[in-house]
Amino acid sequence: MSDEQFEREKLYQASMEMFKRMLDQGLITEDEYAVIDTKMKEKYSPIIGTLLSP
Repeated sequence: MSDEQFEREKLYQASMEMFKRMLDQGLITEDEYAVIDTKMKEKYSPIIGTLLSP
């Protein structure tokens, strides 16, 4: 994994952790979370993140 890929992975994971907390707190719906996840995957192109997604 290159440094650039690693940085993108960190940004994706950190972003999704924040959105997961929002989901857990009822601030966003499952559908909104799914849309956000798709957009974050498009933006950051994570390698590991795609393996961990449901």
